[in-house]
Amino acid sequence: MRYTKEIFDILSKGGFISRNSISQQRSHYFDAIEDSFQDYYDYYLGIGFVLEGGNGYYYFTRTENRVELADKVQRLALWIDRVDFLKTFNNTFGPGFLFRVSNILEKFSSDIELKEKARTLYADVKTNKEKIEKLVGDLERLGFVELENELDGTYKVTDAFHYIEELIDCLTIYETEES
Repeated sequence: MRYTKEIFDILSKGGFISRNSISQQRSHYFDAIEDSFQDYYDYYLGIGFVLEGGNGYYYFTRTENRVELADKVQRLALWIDRVDFLKTFNNTFGPGFLFRVSNILEKFSSDIELKEKARTLYADVKTNKEKIEKLVGDLERLGFVELENELDGTYKVTDAFHYIEELIDCLTIYETEES
């Protein structure tokens, strides 16, 4: 098995390795996992990590206690708002989608709904530009987007974005009747 350390360094920090990564190195990691999934699965399981595969991406999971799970659900709530914001920006926002921070900022001038949704993003940040830069930074850090062109600032949404979309789709919210 090759790249065990490199793959671990990415996935253990909550990152993803996607099939459609711009990075040639990450593409090699994806192919290596794809070719020897069971070997990698067994290896990482031995050190307490479960290698999971999704729709064109890989990530780690671990068994968590209730407190950790509650924290994770709370963090997921933030991502629901972020994905909602991105889908309001462009309803086709998803794997393979290309965008620039400037595209999102331009849309603010003509889209009141986008402005409203931006208010809930990063309450500690004042300007829309800073909010969008922080959002894109978080997306990039987790491997949901990658910088495709440094010159014009074009980002590409990776297959790992399916993960957050699928997670949100799995949530069922039940209304409770108060007596």
